[in-house]
This record gives sequence, C-alpha cells and structure tokens, in this order.
Amino acid sequence: MAGVALLAIALVCVKLFQRQIGTALLERAVEQRVGRDATAGLPDGLHVALCGTGSPLPDPTRAGPCTLVIAGKRIFLVDAGEGGGKNIVQMGIPPGRIEALFLTHFHSDHIDGLAQILLLRWSGSSWQTPLPVHGPAGVEGVLAGLRTAYTLDTGYRIAHHGPKILPPSGAGGTALPFALPPPGQGDSVVLVDDGGVKITAFRVDHRPVDPAVGYRFDYKGRSVVLSGDTAPSPTLVAAAKGADVLVHEALQPKLVAVLTKGLEARGQANMAQVTRDIIDYHSTPEQAAQAAKAAGVRYLMLNHIVPPMPIRFAYPAFLGDAGRYYDGPITVGEDGMMLSLPAGSHEVTLKRLLDR
Repeated sequence: MAGVALLAIALVCVKLFQRQIGTALLERAVEQRVGRDATAGLPDGLHVALCGTGSPLPDPTRAGPCTLVIAGKRIFLVDAGEGGGKNIVQMGIPPGRIEALFLTHFHSDHIDGLAQILLLRWSGSSWQTPLPVHGPAGVEGVLAGLRTAYTLDTGYRIAHHGPKILPPSGAGGTALPFALPPPGQGDSVVLVDDGGVKITAFRVDHRPVDPAVGYRFDYKGRSVVLSGDTAPSPTLVAAAKGADVLVHEALQPKLVAVLTKGLEARGQANMAQVTRDIIDYHSTPEQAAQAAKAAGVRYLMLNHIVPPMPIRFAYPAFLGDAGRYYDGPITVGEDGMMLSLPAGSHEVTLKRLLDR
C-alpha cells in the first residue's frame, strides 16, 4: 500500500509541476543538441552521412534521397529529398557549411527538399553567394522554377531578419549544368579537382530518365561511389572500381509484389500499376551486391529503399540473396547513419547520428 501511495503522490507532483518539468526537459535537450557540430573531431578522410534513405513511397522512418559527403573539412550534398534538410540539422551537421549540391537526376523525390536545403544553408551562415548546384542538363530549369516559386518567401525573410543576417545575394542556388560525353565516347566527367578532392559524375541507366548520373568522391586515397537511381549498369561498375564504399540504391521485387497485391485488393489499380512499373529501372539488393563484387569495393551500403522498410526485423527479407553474391559488409541504410573512412587506412566504421 505504501508503494501505491508513493506512486500517487509522484503522479500528483508531476501534474502540479508539469510546466516546470517540461521546461527543464526542453532546456536540457537544447543544451545537448542545438548548434552541435557532429563533424568536430572527425578524423581527416572521407565520411558519408545518410540524411535520407527513402523513396517516393511514404516511409515514416526515412526522408527522401539525401547523402552528405565530408572530405576533410569540406561538406558536399548529393540529392535533396523531402525531409533531408531537417535530418541534416538533427544529425548535427551544419547546413551553413555545405559547399555544393550534386543532383543525380530530376525525379521529384530527389529535389522536393531543395527549397529547405537552400534556406537552411543561407540562414545558417549568412552566405553572400547562392549554393552551387551541379546537375545534368535541365538543372537550370529546376533552379529557375524554384527561384520563381520562392521569390515572395525570400523577400519576406530579408525584410524580417535584415540583409545582414540574410544577404539578398546569397539566396537560392546557382545552376551548374554539365554534359557527359556522347555514348561510346566516354561515360564520365570530372567536376571538381582541387584541394585534394576529386568529384566525378558518371552515366547510369535510369531510362526513360536521361541523363541520370552517379558520383564518385576521392580524397587522400579513400573513395566513395553513389549510384543514384539505376538499373544494373556497367558504367557504374567501371566508375566504382577499387572504391572503398559503394552506396547503391535497392528495390526488392518480391516485397514490392506484396505491396502491389495489397493495392490491387483495395481497388487502387493506378498505384498498383506504378509499383509494377518501377521494377524495371531500379536494382535489386542482389544486383547491387553483384555490382559491388564486380567493382571490388570493400563495403556496400544500400539506400533509396523500396518498398518502405520501417522495421529492421524485415531486413533479411529485403536483402534476399545479396549475401550470396558479395562477401563484404552489406548494410541496409537508415537515416542518420555515417560511415567514416580515415585517410591512410582501409578502415570503414559505422555510427549513428540519429536515434531510431
């Protein structure tokens, strides 16, 4: 009985002092998380942080496609899916330090978080110049449309916070289109080669999306390759030769078929057809594993996870037979994961910057 009485008293105290307790909890959270820099103390080398591992299909545990690559002290972003910007902040990576954005292609799920990224970067460091946005032909139209859509918003924010905090010249992004060589005359182009950082774009097969590209990052003897969205592609294997890490998209057809069946059973014929169509221009986990094996990479990270995988218990079903084709580490990517590749070693370590 004494225990019950003490519990009742405790509950009454919590109710009476709920405001004070709530304020104290918030203060503690602010102290621990707001303004922190998860990049401080990272060893010199390459680091890959997943700010979004999802797809157009809703997944409560995953933002849209979004990957940060940290080379030394420089921070680059590949793709800008919805929710990725919020994850970047919650992961403790300062968006104001993003040097450039690289888009793989212009499917909506790869660009629908772009406005948020641009705002967070602009407000995070009072940039005087817009964010450089590299992409295949067509990136100019994406940035021009975004600029038009957010003209009023930009004006409101400058008027409210002042040009010292939000310099008008730093708003938005600057489109930097690049062209790949014609088919048969090469499949890649070097976009950045300075300060020890080399960034190469290469052609992938995501037809009818064309052009679509992946990216390779090299820094101090370490290398990371991001596939973008692609069906099995020999150009990707060539670009990934000898890389330390391959971050490859993955779709499991057997589980997508379960989703298709459920949609059909509920009379959603349109979406059922969409889920049937998506299979032919993506790669299975098994095909991603085969690409990793052929390229001789040391670590395979899967992202752009289809169908949604909100529970880890289902990961073996998602991976299928991938382990038969590749005997290195395979990780099903989750938002907040970071791989670190210190310079001067072959080490690849995994840690989490978000709780799940």
